[in-house]
Amino acid sequence: MIRQTETGPAQPGHTVEKIGGTSMSRSDELLDTLLINGHDETSLYDRIFVVSAYGGVTNKLLEDKKTGAPGVYALFADADTGHGWSQALDAVAEEMHGHNARLLRDPADRRAADDFVRERIEGARNCLIDLQRLCSYGHFQLDRHLLTIRELLSGLGEAHSAHNTALLLRRHGVKARFVDLTGWRDESQPDLSERIVRGFAEIDVARELPIATGYAQCREGLMERFDRGYSEVTFAQIAALTGAREAVIHKEFHLSSADPKLVGEGAVRKIGRTNYDVADQLSNLGMEAIHPSAAKTLRQAGIPLRVANAFEPHDHGTLIDAEPGAHAGDAARVEMVTGLPLLALEVFEQDMVGVKGYDAAILQALTRHKVWIVSKTSNANTITHYCSGSLKAVRRVEREIAEAYPSAQIRIQKVALVSALGRTMAGLKVTRRGLQALEEAGVETIAVQENGRGVDVQFVVPDDQEVAAVRALHKTLIEDVEPTSRKTETPMQSAA
Repeated sequence: MIRQTETGPAQPGHTVEKIGGTSMSRSDELLDTLLINGHDETSLYDRIFVVSAYGGVTNKLLEDKKTGAPGVYALFADADTGHGWSQALDAVAEEMHGHNARLLRDPADRRAADDFVRERIEGARNCLIDLQRLCSYGHFQLDRHLLTIRELLSGLGEAHSAHNTALLLRRHGVKARFVDLTGWRDESQPDLSERIVRGFAEIDVARELPIATGYAQCREGLMERFDRGYSEVTFAQIAALTGAREAVIHKEFHLSSADPKLVGEGAVRKIGRTNYDVADQLSNLGMEAIHPSAAKTLRQAGIPLRVANAFEPHDHGTLIDAEPGAHAGDAARVEMVTGLPLLALEVFEQDMVGVKGYDAAILQALTRHKVWIVSKTSNANTITHYCSGSLKAVRRVEREIAEAYPSAQIRIQKVALVSALGRTMAGLKVTRRGLQALEEAGVETIAVQENGRGVDVQFVVPDDQEVAAVRALHKTLIEDVEPTSRKTETPMQSAA
Protein backbone atom coordinates (compact mmCIF):
# COMPACT_ATOMS: atom_id res chain seq x y z
CA MET A 1 0.00 0.00 0.00
CA ILE A 2 3.04 2.30 0.01
CA ARG A 3 2.44 5.20 -2.33
CA GLN A 4 5.33 7.60 -2.18
CA THR A 5 4.71 11.03 -3.66
CA GLU A 6 6.93 13.97 -4.53
CA THR A 7 4.30 16.64 -4.17
CA GLY A 8 2.85 15.77 -0.77
CA PRO A 9 0.20 13.53 0.73
CA ALA A 10 -2.77 12.21 -1.20
CA GLN A 11 -6.16 13.80 -0.50
CA PRO A 12 -8.35 12.35 0.75
CA GLY A 13 -6.50 9.52 2.43
CA HIS A 14 -5.46 7.95 5.66
CA THR A 15 -3.97 9.29 8.86
CA VAL A 16 -0.94 8.05 10.78
CA GLU A 17 -1.48 8.36 14.52
CA LYS A 18 0.95 7.89 17.41
CA ILE A 19 -0.02 6.90 20.95
CA GLY A 20 2.45 7.55 23.76
CA GLY A 21 3.35 5.17 26.55
CA THR A 22 1.25 6.69 29.32
CA SER A 23 -1.85 6.59 27.12
CA MET A 24 -1.02 3.05 25.98
CA SER A 25 -1.20 1.91 29.60
CA ARG A 26 -4.87 2.87 29.39
CA SER A 27 -5.54 0.87 26.21
CA ASP A 28 -8.81 -0.47 27.57
CA GLU A 29 -10.09 3.11 27.89
CA LEU A 30 -8.80 3.97 24.43
CA LEU A 31 -11.19 1.39 22.98
CA ASP A 32 -14.07 3.59 24.13
CA THR A 33 -12.51 6.84 22.96
CA LEU A 34 -9.93 6.72 20.22
CA LEU A 35 -9.71 3.21 18.79
CA ILE A 36 -13.30 2.02 18.27
CA ASN A 37 -16.04 4.12 19.86
CA GLY A 38 -17.55 6.67 17.53
CA HIS A 39 -16.27 4.89 14.43
CA ASP A 40 -18.25 2.86 11.93
CA GLU A 41 -17.01 0.83 8.95
CA THR A 42 -16.50 4.03 6.97
CA SER A 43 -14.24 5.69 9.56
CA LEU A 44 -12.77 2.77 11.52
CA TYR A 45 -10.05 2.12 8.97
CA ASP A 46 -7.86 4.43 6.88
CA ARG A 47 -5.80 4.90 10.04
CA ILE A 48 -2.35 3.61 10.96
CA PHE A 49 -1.42 3.56 14.64
CA VAL A 50 2.18 3.73 15.83
CA VAL A 51 2.50 2.82 19.50
CA SER A 52 5.05 3.26 22.25
CA ALA A 53 5.74 0.74 24.99
CA TYR A 54 3.45 0.84 28.02
CA GLY A 55 4.35 3.60 30.47
CA GLY A 56 7.51 2.84 32.44
CA VAL A 57 8.51 -0.28 30.50
CA THR A 58 11.20 1.40 28.39
CA ASN A 59 12.60 3.00 31.56
CA LYS A 60 13.03 -0.47 33.04
CA LEU A 61 14.52 -1.84 29.86
CA LEU A 62 17.02 1.00 29.40
CA GLU A 63 17.23 3.53 32.25
CA ASP A 64 14.79 5.91 33.91
CA LYS A 65 14.51 8.96 31.65
CA LYS A 66 14.08 11.37 34.57
CA THR A 67 16.04 9.91 37.47
CA GLY A 68 18.68 7.95 35.56
CA ALA A 69 17.98 4.81 37.63
CA PRO A 70 19.52 1.86 35.75
CA GLY A 71 17.38 -0.56 33.76
CA VAL A 72 18.41 -3.79 32.07
CA TYR A 73 20.64 -2.04 29.55
CA ALA A 74 22.47 0.13 32.08
CA LEU A 75 23.02 -2.84 34.40
CA PHE A 76 24.31 -4.98 31.56
CA ALA A 77 26.63 -2.23 30.30
CA ASP A 78 28.15 -1.79 33.76
CA ALA A 79 28.45 -5.50 34.59
CA ASP A 80 31.67 -7.38 34.00
CA THR A 81 30.48 -10.85 34.88
CA GLY A 82 27.44 -10.43 37.12
CA HIS A 83 23.86 -11.12 36.15
CA GLY A 84 22.02 -8.34 37.99
CA TRP A 85 20.66 -7.32 34.60
CA SER A 86 18.98 -10.74 34.34
CA GLN A 87 16.95 -10.13 37.50
CA ALA A 88 15.97 -6.75 36.07
CA LEU A 89 14.84 -8.49 32.89
CA ASP A 90 12.73 -10.84 35.04
CA ALA A 91 11.07 -7.77 36.56
CA VAL A 92 10.29 -6.43 33.09
CA ALA A 93 8.74 -9.76 32.09
CA GLU A 94 6.62 -9.74 35.24
CA GLU A 95 5.39 -6.24 34.48
CA MET A 96 4.57 -7.19 30.89
CA HIS A 97 2.57 -10.20 32.09
CA GLY A 98 0.78 -7.83 34.47
CA HIS A 99 -0.27 -5.63 31.56
CA ASN A 100 -1.50 -8.72 29.73
CA ALA A 101 -3.65 -9.79 32.68
CA ARG A 102 -5.05 -6.29 33.18
CA LEU A 103 -5.89 -5.46 29.57
CA LEU A 104 -6.80 -8.81 27.97
CA ARG A 105 -9.87 -10.41 29.45
CA ASP A 106 -10.11 -13.35 27.08
CA PRO A 107 -8.01 -16.34 28.31
CA ALA A 108 -6.87 -17.25 24.78
CA ASP A 109 -5.65 -13.70 24.19
CA ARG A 110 -3.78 -13.71 27.50
CA ARG A 111 -2.08 -16.99 26.66
CA ALA A 112 -1.04 -15.66 23.26
CA ALA A 113 0.26 -12.46 24.84
CA ASP A 114 2.14 -14.34 27.59
CA ASP A 115 3.72 -16.67 25.03
CA PHE A 116 4.79 -13.64 23.00
CA VAL A 117 6.43 -12.02 26.03
CA ARG A 118 8.16 -15.25 27.02
CA GLU A 119 9.60 -15.77 23.55
CA ARG A 120 10.91 -12.20 23.25
CA ILE A 121 12.28 -11.94 26.79
CA GLU A 122 14.07 -15.29 26.73
CA GLY A 123 15.41 -14.61 23.24
CA ALA A 124 16.89 -11.34 24.45
CA ARG A 125 18.26 -12.98 27.60
CA ASN A 126 20.06 -15.64 25.56
CA CYS A 127 21.58 -12.94 23.35
CA LEU A 128 22.91 -11.06 26.37
CA ILE A 129 24.30 -14.20 28.03
CA ASP A 130 26.05 -15.23 24.82
CA LEU A 131 27.47 -11.76 24.31
CA GLN A 132 28.66 -11.55 27.91
CA ARG A 133 30.38 -14.91 27.56
CA LEU A 134 31.95 -13.91 24.24
CA CYS A 135 33.26 -10.64 25.63
CA SER A 136 34.96 -12.45 28.51
CA TYR A 137 37.69 -13.14 25.94
CA GLY A 138 40.02 -10.25 25.27
CA HIS A 139 39.47 -10.29 21.51
CA PHE A 140 35.88 -9.04 21.81
CA GLN A 141 34.96 -5.63 23.25
CA LEU A 142 31.53 -5.16 24.82
CA ASP A 143 31.37 -1.43 24.11
CA ARG A 144 31.27 -2.15 20.37
CA HIS A 145 27.94 -3.94 20.81
CA LEU A 146 26.18 -1.74 23.36
CA LEU A 147 24.12 0.26 20.86
CA THR A 148 22.88 -2.97 19.28
CA ILE A 149 21.87 -4.24 22.73
CA ARG A 150 20.12 -0.94 23.47
CA GLU A 151 18.10 -1.26 20.28
CA LEU A 152 17.27 -4.92 20.93
CA LEU A 153 15.95 -4.16 24.41
CA SER A 154 14.00 -1.09 23.37
CA GLY A 155 12.17 -3.06 20.68
CA LEU A 156 10.84 -5.50 23.29
CA GLY A 157 8.56 -2.91 24.87
CA GLU A 158 7.24 -1.58 21.58
CA ALA A 159 6.52 -5.05 20.17
CA HIS A 160 4.70 -6.07 23.37
CA SER A 161 2.28 -3.13 23.37
CA ALA A 162 1.63 -3.31 19.61
CA HIS A 163 0.97 -7.07 19.73
CA ASN A 164 -1.40 -6.67 22.67
CA THR A 165 -3.31 -3.83 21.01
CA ALA A 166 -3.84 -5.89 17.86
CA LEU A 167 -5.14 -8.79 20.00
CA LEU A 168 -7.46 -6.46 21.89
CA LEU A 169 -8.88 -4.93 18.74
CA ARG A 170 -9.40 -8.27 17.00
CA ARG A 171 -11.31 -9.52 20.05
CA HIS A 172 -13.66 -6.56 19.49
CA GLY A 173 -14.23 -7.40 15.84
CA VAL A 174 -11.71 -5.04 14.28
CA LYS A 175 -9.48 -6.29 11.46
CA ALA A 176 -6.27 -5.24 13.20
CA ARG A 177 -2.78 -6.15 11.95
CA PHE A 178 0.34 -6.27 14.15
CA VAL A 179 3.16 -4.62 12.18
CA ASP A 180 6.48 -5.62 13.75
CA LEU A 181 9.21 -3.25 12.60
CA THR A 182 11.68 -4.32 15.31
CA GLY A 183 13.58 -6.71 13.03
CA TRP A 184 13.18 -9.65 15.41
CA ARG A 185 15.14 -12.62 14.02
CA ASP A 186 15.60 -10.74 10.74
CA GLU A 187 19.13 -11.24 9.41
CA SER A 188 18.85 -8.47 6.82
CA GLN A 189 19.90 -4.89 7.49
CA PRO A 190 17.51 -2.62 5.56
CA ASP A 191 17.51 1.13 5.92
CA LEU A 192 14.56 2.77 7.67
CA SER A 193 12.58 3.42 4.50
CA GLU A 194 12.97 -0.15 3.30
CA ARG A 195 12.01 -1.51 6.73
CA ILE A 196 8.78 0.48 6.62
CA VAL A 197 8.02 -0.36 2.99
CA ARG A 198 8.42 -4.07 3.77
CA GLY A 199 6.24 -3.83 6.85
CA PHE A 200 3.33 -2.23 5.02
CA ALA A 201 3.71 -3.86 1.61
CA GLU A 202 0.79 -6.29 2.01
CA ILE A 203 -1.54 -4.03 4.01
CA ASP A 204 -4.64 -2.29 2.68
CA VAL A 205 -5.36 0.46 5.20
CA ALA A 206 -8.84 0.91 3.81
CA ARG A 207 -9.76 -2.56 5.12
CA GLU A 208 -7.30 -3.19 7.96
CA LEU A 209 -6.12 -1.29 11.02
CA PRO A 210 -2.30 -1.58 11.29
CA ILE A 211 -0.75 -1.34 14.75
CA ALA A 212 2.96 -0.67 14.22
CA THR A 213 5.84 -0.62 16.65
CA GLY A 214 7.32 2.78 17.41
CA TYR A 215 10.79 1.28 17.24
CA ALA A 216 12.08 0.23 13.80
CA GLN A 217 15.34 -1.69 13.42
CA CYS A 218 17.37 -0.32 10.53
CA ARG A 219 20.86 0.04 9.17
CA GLU A 220 21.15 3.66 10.34
CA GLY A 221 20.51 2.79 13.98
CA LEU A 222 17.67 4.91 15.41
CA MET A 223 18.97 4.81 18.97
CA GLU A 224 22.38 6.14 18.00
CA ARG A 225 20.88 9.07 16.12
CA PHE A 226 17.75 9.87 18.13
CA ASP A 227 17.96 7.82 21.35
CA ARG A 228 14.56 7.93 23.10
CA GLY A 229 13.03 10.11 20.37
CA TYR A 230 13.02 7.22 17.90
CA SER A 231 9.28 6.46 18.03
CA GLU A 232 8.33 9.90 16.69
CA VAL A 233 10.93 9.58 13.94
CA THR A 234 9.42 6.21 12.93
CA PHE A 235 5.94 7.72 13.08
CA ALA A 236 6.91 10.61 10.81
CA GLN A 237 8.66 8.35 8.29
CA ILE A 238 5.60 6.09 8.08
CA ALA A 239 3.41 9.14 7.45
CA ALA A 240 5.73 10.42 4.71
CA LEU A 241 6.25 7.07 2.99
CA THR A 242 2.58 6.14 2.97
CA GLY A 243 1.38 9.56 1.79
CA ALA A 244 -0.74 10.31 4.85
CA ARG A 245 -3.07 13.28 4.68
CA GLU A 246 -2.42 14.07 8.35
CA ALA A 247 -0.19 12.93 11.21
CA VAL A 248 -1.67 12.84 14.72
CA ILE A 249 0.03 12.56 18.10
CA HIS A 250 -2.33 11.50 20.89
CA LYS A 251 -1.40 12.63 24.38
CA GLU A 252 -3.21 12.66 27.70
CA PHE A 253 -3.56 16.41 27.50
CA HIS A 254 -4.03 19.25 25.07
CA LEU A 255 -1.22 21.43 23.78
CA SER A 256 -1.90 24.51 25.88
CA SER A 257 -0.69 27.98 26.64
CA ALA A 258 1.19 27.04 29.83
CA ASP A 259 1.57 24.31 32.39
CA PRO A 260 -1.71 24.33 34.37
CA LYS A 261 0.21 23.23 37.46
CA LEU A 262 1.87 26.64 37.36
CA VAL A 263 -0.88 29.01 36.21
CA GLY A 264 -4.02 27.04 37.13
CA GLU A 265 -6.29 24.84 35.04
CA GLY A 266 -8.85 27.61 34.70
CA ALA A 267 -6.28 30.00 33.25
CA VAL A 268 -4.75 27.95 30.44
CA ARG A 269 -5.97 28.10 26.85
CA LYS A 270 -5.83 25.38 24.22
CA ILE A 271 -3.62 26.67 21.42
CA GLY A 272 -5.84 25.28 18.64
CA ARG A 273 -3.55 26.09 15.74
CA THR A 274 0.12 26.90 15.28
CA ASN A 275 3.00 26.06 12.94
CA TYR A 276 6.22 24.08 12.81
CA ASP A 277 8.19 27.26 13.57
CA VAL A 278 6.66 27.41 17.06
CA ALA A 279 7.10 23.64 17.44
CA ASP A 280 10.82 24.11 16.74
CA GLN A 281 11.05 26.80 19.43
CA LEU A 282 9.40 24.41 21.89
CA SER A 283 11.93 21.71 21.01
CA ASN A 284 14.76 24.14 21.63
CA LEU A 285 13.32 24.75 25.10
CA GLY A 286 13.23 21.02 25.82
CA MET A 287 9.43 20.85 25.67
CA GLU A 288 8.82 18.94 22.49
CA ALA A 289 5.44 18.79 20.84
CA ILE A 290 7.33 16.49 18.45
CA HIS A 291 10.97 15.52 17.94
CA PRO A 292 12.59 18.14 15.64
CA SER A 293 13.76 15.47 13.16
CA ALA A 294 10.23 14.11 12.94
CA ALA A 295 8.84 17.62 12.48
CA LYS A 296 11.31 18.18 9.64
CA THR A 297 10.17 14.99 7.89
CA LEU A 298 6.49 15.94 8.13
CA ARG A 299 7.11 19.55 7.10
CA GLN A 300 9.12 18.55 4.04
CA ALA A 301 6.44 16.02 3.06
CA GLY A 302 3.73 18.66 3.36
CA ILE A 303 1.90 16.73 6.08
CA PRO A 304 0.22 18.73 8.88
CA LEU A 305 0.52 17.47 12.45
CA ARG A 306 -2.31 17.39 14.95
CA VAL A 307 -1.70 17.11 18.71
CA ALA A 308 -4.86 15.73 20.29
CA ASN A 309 -6.12 14.45 23.62
CA ALA A 310 -6.48 10.67 23.30
CA PHE A 311 -9.36 10.65 25.76
CA GLU A 312 -11.34 13.46 24.11
CA PRO A 313 -11.93 12.07 20.61
CA HIS A 314 -14.39 14.77 19.59
CA ASP A 315 -11.96 17.61 20.30
CA HIS A 316 -9.88 18.55 17.27
CA GLY A 317 -6.82 19.40 19.39
CA THR A 318 -4.10 21.63 17.97
CA LEU A 319 -3.15 21.65 14.29
CA ILE A 320 0.51 22.33 13.43
CA ASP A 321 1.30 23.14 9.82
CA ALA A 322 4.07 24.67 7.75
CA GLU A 323 2.28 27.94 7.06
CA PRO A 324 4.43 30.94 8.03
CA GLY A 325 2.86 33.39 10.45
CA ALA A 326 -0.84 33.56 11.22
CA HIS A 327 -3.55 32.35 8.88
CA ALA A 328 -5.92 34.71 7.11
CA GLY A 329 -8.24 36.24 9.64
CA ASP A 330 -6.12 35.18 12.63
CA ALA A 331 -4.97 38.02 14.83
CA ALA A 332 -1.40 38.21 16.09
CA ARG A 333 -1.24 36.69 19.57
CA VAL A 334 0.99 35.07 22.14
CA GLU A 335 0.17 31.36 22.09
CA MET A 336 2.33 29.97 24.88
CA VAL A 337 4.51 30.95 27.83
CA THR A 338 6.99 28.37 29.04
CA GLY A 339 10.13 28.31 31.15
CA LEU A 340 13.30 26.26 31.39
CA PRO A 341 16.00 26.26 34.12
CA LEU A 342 19.43 26.85 32.61
CA LEU A 343 23.03 27.67 33.43
CA ALA A 344 24.39 30.96 32.15
CA LEU A 345 28.06 30.65 31.14
CA GLU A 346 29.45 34.19 30.93
CA VAL A 347 32.93 34.79 29.51
CA PHE A 348 34.33 38.33 29.91
CA GLU A 349 37.65 39.17 28.27
CA GLN A 350 38.68 42.80 27.97
CA ASP A 351 40.94 42.02 25.00
CA MET A 352 38.21 40.15 23.09
CA VAL A 353 37.08 43.14 21.06
CA GLY A 354 38.33 42.97 17.47
CA VAL A 355 39.86 39.50 17.92
CA LYS A 356 38.44 36.43 16.18
CA GLY A 357 38.28 32.94 17.68
CA TYR A 358 36.87 33.42 21.18
CA ASP A 359 33.34 32.36 20.26
CA ALA A 360 34.56 29.36 18.24
CA ALA A 361 36.67 28.09 21.14
CA ILE A 362 33.76 28.35 23.56
CA LEU A 363 31.42 26.55 21.13
CA GLN A 364 33.94 23.74 20.64
CA ALA A 365 34.23 23.24 24.41
CA LEU A 366 30.46 23.18 24.84
CA THR A 367 30.09 20.70 21.99
CA ARG A 368 32.88 18.48 23.28
CA HIS A 369 31.21 18.17 26.68
CA LYS A 370 27.74 17.71 25.16
CA VAL A 371 26.20 20.84 26.68
CA TRP A 372 23.09 22.01 24.83
CA ILE A 373 23.01 25.72 23.89
CA VAL A 374 19.49 27.11 24.20
CA SER A 375 20.32 30.76 23.61
CA LYS A 376 23.27 33.16 23.58
CA THR A 377 24.12 36.84 23.64
CA SER A 378 27.29 38.83 23.14
CA ASN A 379 28.79 42.31 23.02
CA ALA A 380 32.28 43.70 22.47
CA ASN A 381 33.97 41.82 25.29
CA THR A 382 31.40 39.40 26.78
CA ILE A 383 29.84 36.21 25.42
CA THR A 384 27.08 34.51 27.40
CA HIS A 385 25.67 31.10 26.54
CA TYR A 386 22.48 29.91 28.21
CA CYS A 387 23.00 26.17 28.49
CA SER A 388 21.04 23.06 29.36
CA GLY A 389 23.29 20.48 30.99
CA SER A 390 24.70 19.32 34.27
CA LEU A 391 26.71 21.69 36.42
CA LYS A 392 29.53 19.13 36.32
CA ALA A 393 29.70 19.30 32.51
CA VAL A 394 29.57 23.10 32.47
CA ARG A 395 32.37 23.22 35.06
CA ARG A 396 34.49 21.15 32.68
CA VAL A 397 33.77 23.66 29.94
CA GLU A 398 34.75 26.46 32.32
CA ARG A 399 38.12 24.83 33.06
CA GLU A 400 38.82 24.31 29.36
CA ILE A 401 38.03 27.93 28.50
CA ALA A 402 40.16 29.15 31.43
CA GLU A 403 43.12 27.17 30.11
CA ALA A 404 42.68 28.63 26.63
CA TYR A 405 42.14 32.21 27.89
CA PRO A 406 43.87 32.64 31.27
CA SER A 407 42.96 36.33 31.58
CA ALA A 408 39.24 35.76 30.96
CA GLN A 409 36.76 36.16 33.80
CA ILE A 410 34.27 33.28 33.70
CA ARG A 411 31.05 33.15 35.69
CA ILE A 412 28.42 30.40 35.93
CA GLN A 413 24.98 31.40 37.17
CA LYS A 414 21.76 29.46 37.65
CA VAL A 415 18.97 31.18 35.72
CA ALA A 416 15.66 30.43 34.04
CA LEU A 417 14.71 31.32 30.49
CA VAL A 418 11.00 32.15 30.18
CA SER A 419 9.79 32.47 26.62
CA ALA A 420 6.64 33.91 25.06
CA LEU A 421 5.86 32.12 21.77
CA GLY A 422 3.46 32.61 18.88
CA ARG A 423 3.18 32.22 15.10
CA THR A 424 3.28 35.97 14.82
CA MET A 425 3.47 38.46 17.64
CA ALA A 426 4.23 41.49 15.46
CA GLY A 427 2.81 44.70 16.83
CA LEU A 428 1.95 43.26 20.25
CA LYS A 429 4.82 45.02 22.07
CA VAL A 430 5.53 41.75 23.88
CA THR A 431 8.93 42.89 25.16
CA ARG A 432 7.67 46.10 26.73
CA ARG A 433 4.52 44.55 28.17
CA GLY A 434 6.45 41.55 29.41
CA LEU A 435 9.06 43.65 31.19
CA GLN A 436 6.32 45.69 32.82
CA ALA A 437 4.50 42.53 33.96
CA LEU A 438 7.69 41.10 35.47
CA GLU A 439 8.48 44.35 37.26
CA GLU A 440 4.97 44.54 38.73
CA ALA A 441 5.32 40.93 39.91
CA GLY A 442 8.66 41.70 41.59
CA VAL A 443 10.63 39.48 39.21
CA GLU A 444 14.17 40.57 38.38
CA THR A 445 15.01 40.58 34.67
CA ILE A 446 18.60 39.58 33.97
CA ALA A 447 18.32 39.79 30.18
CA VAL A 448 15.73 39.97 27.42
CA GLN A 449 16.11 38.90 23.79
CA GLU A 450 13.98 39.39 20.70
CA ASN A 451 15.37 38.45 17.30
CA GLY A 452 12.96 40.51 15.20
CA ARG A 453 11.06 37.61 13.59
CA GLY A 454 8.14 38.01 15.94
CA VAL A 455 7.85 34.35 16.98
CA ASP A 456 9.46 34.45 20.43
CA VAL A 457 10.68 36.80 23.13
CA GLN A 458 13.01 35.39 25.80
CA PHE A 459 13.24 36.72 29.34
CA VAL A 460 16.13 35.55 31.51
CA VAL A 461 15.32 35.64 35.23
CA PRO A 462 16.83 34.18 38.43
CA ASP A 463 16.20 30.46 38.66
CA ASP A 464 14.07 30.76 41.81
CA GLN A 465 11.73 33.21 40.07
CA GLU A 466 10.83 31.04 37.07
CA VAL A 467 7.32 30.16 38.26
CA ALA A 468 6.51 33.75 39.20
CA ALA A 469 7.73 34.90 35.78
CA VAL A 470 5.61 32.33 33.90
CA ARG A 471 2.53 33.33 35.88
CA ALA A 472 3.06 37.05 35.37
CA LEU A 473 3.73 36.79 31.63
CA HIS A 474 0.89 34.34 31.04
CA LYS A 475 -1.61 36.60 32.79
CA THR A 476 -0.55 39.74 30.95
CA LEU A 477 0.11 38.29 27.50
CA ILE A 478 -2.59 35.60 27.31
CA GLU A 479 -5.20 35.62 30.08
CA ASP A 480 -5.90 39.34 29.91
CA VAL A 481 -6.13 39.18 26.11
CA GLU A 482 -7.79 35.86 25.24
CA PRO A 483 -11.56 35.64 25.82
CA THR A 484 -12.69 32.97 28.27
CA SER A 485 -14.39 31.08 25.44
CA ARG A 486 -10.95 29.93 24.29
CA LYS A 487 -10.39 28.04 27.54
CA THR A 488 -10.48 24.27 27.51
CA GLU A 489 -12.76 22.52 29.94
CA THR A 490 -10.38 19.78 31.00
CA PRO A 491 -6.95 19.56 32.66
CA MET A 492 -4.10 20.17 30.25
CA GLN A 493 -0.35 20.32 30.20
CA SER A 494 2.07 22.23 28.09
CA ALA A 495 4.10 20.26 25.55
CA ALA A 496 6.49 17.86 27.20
